[in-house]
Amino acid sequence: MSVYRPTDAREVVDIVAAAAAERRSLEICAGGSKRALGRPVRADAALDVSGIAGVVNYEAAELVLTARPSTPLAEIETALRGQGQRLAFEPPQWLDLLGGGGTPTLGGVLACNLSGPRRVRAGAARDFILGFSAVSGRGELFKAGGKVVKNVTGFDLSKLMVGSFGTLAVLTEVTLKVMPRPETECTILLQGFGAAKALDVMARALNSPHEVVCAAHLPEFSALRSCVAAQGAVTALRLEGPAPSVAFRAGAIEQMFGGGARLETESSARFWEEVGEVRALLPQGSQLVWRLCTTPSLSADVVESIREKLAGAEAYFDWGGGLVWLSVDAAEAGADAGAAVVRGAINGCGHATLVVAPEVLRDTVEVFQPSEPALAALEARVKGNFDPVKLFNPGRMRKAM
Repeated sequence: MSVYRPTDAREVVDIVAAAAAERRSLEICAGGSKRALGRPVRADAALDVSGIAGVVNYEAAELVLTARPSTPLAEIETALRGQGQRLAFEPPQWLDLLGGGGTPTLGGVLACNLSGPRRVRAGAARDFILGFSAVSGRGELFKAGGKVVKNVTGFDLSKLMVGSFGTLAVLTEVTLKVMPRPETECTILLQGFGAAKALDVMARALNSPHEVVCAAHLPEFSALRSCVAAQGAVTALRLEGPAPSVAFRAGAIEQMFGGGARLETESSARFWEEVGEVRALLPQGSQLVWRLCTTPSLSADVVESIREKLAGAEAYFDWGGGLVWLSVDAAEAGADAGAAVVRGAINGCGHATLVVAPEVLRDTVEVFQPSEPALAALEARVKGNFDPVKLFNPGRMRKAM
């Protein structure tokens, strides 16, 4: 398979225009760390954009950063840390989870709309993109949004592009809103709650005036594998901010729910990194991993419904219960990777994505939640407007796309 390696936006335009004329499809890649996420791509050639990298402009005083999409995520985070700032959506890297190696890049995170445990309070990756430049499937360079926070010019194409898995356009530059890094953080570990009780505690904590920024529940099997190595289930609540404020709010939380062990600063950050990275908290071996987004109050019932039919399933809860990471034994799940059981349990109250599975399964099973007919028609029209001859990442999200 031919590999094209552009070094700037103009070269991307030329390559895409030629591919469109010849009807040659392209797999867009850079760091390669997310290639196992989604369905396998069947393309005629590869468009390796790893040469389009580097920070273009960083205005720390304005909380705005502009970078090319193949900039390594580590480089972005190092630059921000030097100014006491960060990406507030705390993007996970999933290197161990996906098992493919590679280098996580800014463009890969945005293409997949990856957000970590802070998403429940801070928002998703797509909430922090201010503008971008990209090349469409017609070989046209276009841009949307801008480089200021208060920008309302034109259609908000930025949010459409984030989470499109490289099926709409080739990013060449992105501008993000960044946020200050808190002075300190603390995580309160409450032990002994069952899933239903933990969901109630997390909901009450997140809706309290004490500004809980993350809430997760680890059943005993996950808690034992985590850095806290707790005996029994753990419900974790994270607080951030000035040290006196964190201390006061931690005391108030413990008055509400009872005392618990505390993780301070680095230990707290390490714990939430594990929660976001997933793999360490799930069983190893021939497991399939599903990512379920559902109504928080229903997530425990969803897991129990799945375990009635897939007894080996194990799960833990993030985002206050709105995100469920589910491990399923491959042999028990069967030919559809457990899709019928998992999506049947959700029953219209969310969506389920098959994140980890052998390529042969990801090629035959609907990895992403199937769309209702009206939504599928809308997806097809959007795809047709950005990429009319279906050049980019064919099959990555849907067989027909």
